[in-house]
Amino acid sequence: MEGAGENAPESSSSAPGSEESARDPQVPPPEEESGDCARSLEAVPKKLCGYLSKFGGKGPIRGWKSRWFFYDERKCQLYYSRTAQDANPLDSIDLSSAVFDCKADAEEGIFEIKTPSRVITLKAATKQVMLYWLQQLQMKRWEFHNSPLAPPATPDAALAGNGPVLHLELGQEEAELEEFLCPVKTPPGLVGVAAALQPFPALQNISLKHLGTEIQNTMHNIRGNKQAQGTGHEPPGEDSPQSGEPQREEQPSASDASTPGREPEDSPKPAPKPSLTISFAQKAKRQNNTFPFFSEGITRNRTAQEKVAALEQQVLMLTKELKSQKELVKILHKALEAAQQEKRASSAYLAAAEDKDRLELVRHKVRQIAELGRRVEALEQERESLAHTASLREQQVQELQQHVQLLMDKNHAKQQVICKLSEKVTQDFTHPPDQSPLRPDAANRDFLSQQGKIEHLKDDMEAYRTQNCFLNSEIHQVTKIWRKVAEKEKALLTKCAYLQARNCQVESKYLAGLRRLQEALGDEASECSELLRQLVQEALQWEAGEASSDSIELSPISKYDEYGFLTVPDYEVEDLKLLAKIQALESRSHHLLGLEAVDRPLRERWAALGDLVPSAELKQLLRAGVPREHRPRVWRWLVHLRVQHLHTPGCYQELLSRGQAREHPAARQIELDLNRTFPNNKHFTCPTSSFPDKLRRVLLAFSWQNPTIGYCQGLNRLAAIALLVLEEEESAFWCLVAIVETIMPADYYCNTLTASQVDQRVLQDLLSEKLPRLMAHLGQHHVDLSLVTFNWFLVVFADSLISNILLRVWDAFLYEGTKVVFRYALAIFKYNEKEILRLQNGLEIYQYLRFFTKTISNSRKLMNIAFNDMNPFRMKQLRQLRMVHRERLEAELRELEQLKAEYLERQASRRRAVSEGCASEDEVEGEA
Repeated sequence: MEGAGENAPESSSSAPGSEESARDPQVPPPEEESGDCARSLEAVPKKLCGYLSKFGGKGPIRGWKSRWFFYDERKCQLYYSRTAQDANPLDSIDLSSAVFDCKADAEEGIFEIKTPSRVITLKAATKQVMLYWLQQLQMKRWEFHNSPLAPPATPDAALAGNGPVLHLELGQEEAELEEFLCPVKTPPGLVGVAAALQPFPALQNISLKHLGTEIQNTMHNIRGNKQAQGTGHEPPGEDSPQSGEPQREEQPSASDASTPGREPEDSPKPAPKPSLTISFAQKAKRQNNTFPFFSEGITRNRTAQEKVAALEQQVLMLTKELKSQKELVKILHKALEAAQQEKRASSAYLAAAEDKDRLELVRHKVRQIAELGRRVEALEQERESLAHTASLREQQVQELQQHVQLLMDKNHAKQQVICKLSEKVTQDFTHPPDQSPLRPDAANRDFLSQQGKIEHLKDDMEAYRTQNCFLNSEIHQVTKIWRKVAEKEKALLTKCAYLQARNCQVESKYLAGLRRLQEALGDEASECSELLRQLVQEALQWEAGEASSDSIELSPISKYDEYGFLTVPDYEVEDLKLLAKIQALESRSHHLLGLEAVDRPLRERWAALGDLVPSAELKQLLRAGVPREHRPRVWRWLVHLRVQHLHTPGCYQELLSRGQAREHPAARQIELDLNRTFPNNKHFTCPTSSFPDKLRRVLLAFSWQNPTIGYCQGLNRLAAIALLVLEEEESAFWCLVAIVETIMPADYYCNTLTASQVDQRVLQDLLSEKLPRLMAHLGQHHVDLSLVTFNWFLVVFADSLISNILLRVWDAFLYEGTKVVFRYALAIFKYNEKEILRLQNGLEIYQYLRFFTKTISNSRKLMNIAFNDMNPFRMKQLRQLRMVHRERLEAELRELEQLKAEYLERQASRRRAVSEGCASEDEVEGEA
């Protein structure tokens, strides 16, 4: 491992040119083109590339391995391969979301690249090379995030004129980084294209993880070397520039042979010496296609001795590679022999004529399996013994470590004493007393040791200062990148939500237009009406996923909402289907438009809210609606606030056990209503769902909890809403108890539904007060609103409003009580007042009132009407109206009871008279 770790520094410090015959075939003769070579190197643009040591591997082969790294500016990827001549990279590192780190207490030249998925540890040859790489990687990452290729913050931004702004931002970033860490000069020969001239790394650096890529690269190099040797005109050992020229020319053709989609036969033939310039251009182009990160050639003058040394090193490398390939072939041969033996055994089994032979083969295999099992057991016992031995060794090591710690403490104490004595000696040496001068040699040694320690401390301080400066620059740049990305993401999400809302609006207007055309044409049999029916059918069946394959759907109307309700109700009438689709689109549009402006600040307020305490702020937050992620917690708190005087531990389980002991009289009615609970919700219609069983247990437990009510139609929907939000049976049970026994009036769900009838009369008075014009219009057409509103109050709008608005109503209802139901009932009529006033027929009004609550899509508008436009709305007034109408209703009920009693008395007297008449007739017949 140490040898592998030292490989990178050695390669960076060796003389260049040892492998140039494989890397640069188009180098002109050194004695003729030395000046041109120097100029070409200066003309080549600087690229971020070079050899670094990468720490990796597993088990005993874990250690440092030299790799050739090169940066791709188009993708912000740092690729690496074993050598600079490899055609295919081993892997890449995504720098767009990476951060860089270096530690002062680590070995010199070691730094880390941390990505979201892994941490890569690298080592440079020197500290200067490490700082150069870190600074360049920082700048490359910043350039990528600020380049026009990165997604803009606003899609409408034009790219024209972006160049000066980009250069200005990069210049500012460079200036800011210079405040933290001074720019590091480019290390000559260790980074950039010139670093490719360093010698090959050792063969033990082969990557077993990417063995397929290594084999491809090795075969590519072998083919290139064979072609280079086959085209040589003189022995490679001769000391002449002509001898190495053809070999160097043929090397890139092998690189082209490994290019995907190109066969080895397509490799170019060696060109004669007069056409060297043309061959140079053509091969440089082909090399760019094969390895796009090095489009320019590398030129360098060399002596004949260097060429011979390079060829000898290449022969040595090929010999080692051949040896490794032979070992690989041996391994493959062993695997092949094992597979063939298995195949022979299978063939013998299949070829056996009788079952006895096959049985004998199977028994033989069983014996082999048993033998292998015994071996495994023996190895397992050996492993356990070794583990026990290792644990004993660890205990011994711990004891030795403790002993070493004691010795180190003693040593530290002695060092402190020595330091004090050394200080005293130094002081006496600098200011020697007259009576006893110290020996000069001892004083000099102590002074030099102290001076050496001071120098070491200065080096450590400098290292920590450098590390601190770099980490400050890294934190500064990463923070700026993160803020910029967050701003872009927020802007894109806002624009996406706006576009989705606009698309929903356009689609809903299109469907509304089709509906109006359909109403205008009626049942006329014409081509237009037929075309209109076809368009309506297509609009009802159209889905966003079929129309667009983009990752962002422009009309994200899913079949079910987050609580399992159908977003588009499945009506049988086509006109109602179209209306439901329009309603779903409008609801989605309002939701998307309010997502950033309203919902996000509301979520932040709920997230910042600590413990729940009754307050005016909590009241306003509940009226605005509880976010889905906070709703279960808030509802549990609200229910506990209502039933804490009724709640006893184990009460729900006791009620369930009582229901298992004997059947409740209401069990049959509960079973009938289970299948009628929310037919538009997948949780109660799916055969495999657990919600119907939970609902059955909750309703049966409540029927035992409150025998005076037992079960009333409507309780199933109240409990179902509680289950959908709270999910736990016991929490849903106590929510039902809170609604029936603490929030609603006492006899709201009794047999006579007295309190429910009282609330209908109270609503009539409030409507006459708040909406007199509407009530006059309804009275003119003799419309009885209680036929529509009675169910609203009984189940708290569970069947009327869409789930998004319904749950907001329940959020405030569980906290404020029945006053919220009155507020929203008035708000619903105010919301649709204009539409109702347009209707001039009682039958049309009844048909509209049947489904008009489903047309409400703007929850914010409805909430403002309920809690602002309906003010003042005092609870005192509500109590007074309830008291007055209860007295009237009870008087009416008493009068009805009296009339009923009189009627029964009359009926009884008539029956008696009839029976007496029948008896007298019988007597007459008897006498006759």
